[in-house]
Amino acid sequence: MAMQREELTWRDVEALIDHILPQVAGHFDALLMITRGGIIPGGMLAEALDIRAVLTAAVEFPKDPQIERLAWPTFLQFPADNLLRGRRVLIVDDVWDSGRTINAVRGRVEAAGGYPRTCVLHYKPHRSHYRDRRPDYYGAVTDKWIIYPWEIDRGADFAFVPPVRVLS
Repeated sequence: MAMQREELTWRDVEALIDHILPQVAGHFDALLMITRGGIIPGGMLAEALDIRAVLTAAVEFPKDPQIERLAWPTFLQFPADNLLRGRRVLIVDDVWDSGRTINAVRGRVEAAGGYPRTCVLHYKPHRSHYRDRRPDYYGAVTDKWIIYPWEIDRGADFAFVPPVRVLS
């Protein structure tokens, strides 16, 4: 059975951010966005919460299904420990599906001496590998495949065509 899809509008995303904001307001020294899904919601939250210390983390797991659940992630990008030590850090991603990525980032922040809290737009508890853990803050619970307005399915034959500039 195919997973149901839900396409969100920008208004839908704004409503999720509005739902999350009262939960997190005034609590954080830094915001850590997980690429790529956490960049847009992280930017929206950083702006709304006036968090100026905005950092990024890029994490990759092996794609081999034989070792997928057991393999350690590769951190392609991660802030230096001194940027996290002693700070309350809001970790932001778009969705908690298996939970592996955001929990790997949480572990790195803890190891650096930071105080992490996790935040996602959507939480999928039925897909999570962590039965004893969930996001600290989330906008909605779902079992659907979420398509955010910034995710564009360009297809196999996509070619970028720059906009035409009209000279007057």
